[in-house]
Amino acid sequence: MACSDTEKYSLGGACCDSDYSSCAAAMQKESERERESYLSPTENLSTISIPPDQQGYDVEFDPPLESKYECPICLMGLRSAVQTPCGHRFCQSCITKSIRDTGQKCPVDNEVLLEEQLFPDNFAKREILSLTVRCPNLGCDNKMELRQLEKHLSLCKFATEQCTQCHESVRIIYLDEHKTQHCLKRFMTCPDCAGSFVFADRQIHEQMCPFASTVCDYCGMELIRDQLIVHCDTDCLKAPVACSFSTFGCREKMARNDLAQHMQEFTQMHMRYMAEFLRTQTLNSSLMPPVISPFLPDERNASSRAPEPSQELVSLRETVLELEGRLVRQDQQIRELCIHNETQKTQLTEVRRKLCSLEEATRELEAQQYQGIYVWRLENFSAHLQNQEAGQPVVLHSPPFYTGRPGYKLCLRLHLQTPNAPRCSNYISLFVHTMQGEFDSQLSWPLQGSIRLAVLDQVEGQHHVEVMETKPDLQAFQRPTVQRNPKGFGYVTFLHLQALRQRGFVKEDVLLVRCEVTPHSDASLRREGVQPRGPEPLP
Repeated sequence: MACSDTEKYSLGGACCDSDYSSCAAAMQKESERERESYLSPTENLSTISIPPDQQGYDVEFDPPLESKYECPICLMGLRSAVQTPCGHRFCQSCITKSIRDTGQKCPVDNEVLLEEQLFPDNFAKREILSLTVRCPNLGCDNKMELRQLEKHLSLCKFATEQCTQCHESVRIIYLDEHKTQHCLKRFMTCPDCAGSFVFADRQIHEQMCPFASTVCDYCGMELIRDQLIVHCDTDCLKAPVACSFSTFGCREKMARNDLAQHMQEFTQMHMRYMAEFLRTQTLNSSLMPPVISPFLPDERNASSRAPEPSQELVSLRETVLELEGRLVRQDQQIRELCIHNETQKTQLTEVRRKLCSLEEATRELEAQQYQGIYVWRLENFSAHLQNQEAGQPVVLHSPPFYTGRPGYKLCLRLHLQTPNAPRCSNYISLFVHTMQGEFDSQLSWPLQGSIRLAVLDQVEGQHHVEVMETKPDLQAFQRPTVQRNPKGFGYVTFLHLQALRQRGFVKEDVLLVRCEVTPHSDASLRREGVQPRGPEPLP
């Protein structure tokens, strides 16, 4: 007798007890036909490879799972749902395990229940597989029917897998990269010794690798670790070593390259240590009891004789004599070196004096070649401007130059006036000074002539030029009595710094100042048609 359709799909229905066996067999065949007819190829149970002892679906349902699809044993979604004759649903593995472990009864109502009485609930199975679930992978927001979950998990880019080396969960798409680049348990090969080690132990290996490059703590030389000890013990000039006389009592330690100097400077102290050591050894030898041989009775009185010096004592005495001779020779060498050093100092002083004289003569010859036209090159001019802006006084003097051969010796003086200077703030002041020269006795004084000063425009050639005539009655043009005449003659407000920045006066951080001096009132100014501006003598 077969059960009716209503009874078969009812949530609470059950077959009659008398003909249950035949009913179950009929329903089993019917369920197989329904599985083939209702499930698509992707819904076939083979696509959801479930171990026979696995519990229900532990996934997040959206919306939440209804209680009628929940297994009363594992409290999760029904997996391979089966129904009992008493009308309750369970996961196939859950109810089978319950019957075998706790007895042949229904866990809900304690009705007698055998494994043979369980039959598949394909209707519930189909309904559960149609429910919407969320992907369990962290970061994935996809939703799909439960039947599609396994296929999605095989393709999900957020799916994780446990690393076989460090057992950390890593996204599958990054697993290979993790194993080769980020895993703390990955194996590495030392580039120095070619040994293998785990990445987490890298620092330990680097500290112990005998072929790793290291640096000497004393001299900074780079060498392999296996050579470090030998280097410090024998070769390093800055490694600390004990004095060679440490055995005799010297406790000094110094760098290896200072040992020879220490031995020279403290020879007398070492001799005292040696003498004290020998005295102690002599006393110890004299206090030793005599040894009388029992086989020589006729030599009993030999103890009254002085003991023979030991071989060690003889060797020490020879060492002392050798050191005394070395001390005498070193003293003689030191005296000779002192005399030689003094001679070299005297010779060096004389060479320096001659060099300064030659340099001065060279500069004097160069100055005589200018023939009254001199271009002063002021480099690193931006640094001078920064000092001026900071309120620091900037005063610059040019090298000397001559107006001819013979001729007057002159130099230029340039001021960058500070922003708070009265009446001339932010101006370039430019003056000419006379200097003591080689031809002063051959010239007529005071200096008479015209002076042409210019700051050169290095871009457009529009130079800033001022011309002035000398005034014989001023101290600035009298024969100087010191190396450089303290009185100058020129312009306090020669050029404003704002104009300096607006045009191409400064190029590649260089300012060019030109001075042309024509003695004896030459008529060149009239030919050029330049009207001289009134000079401003420096008081």
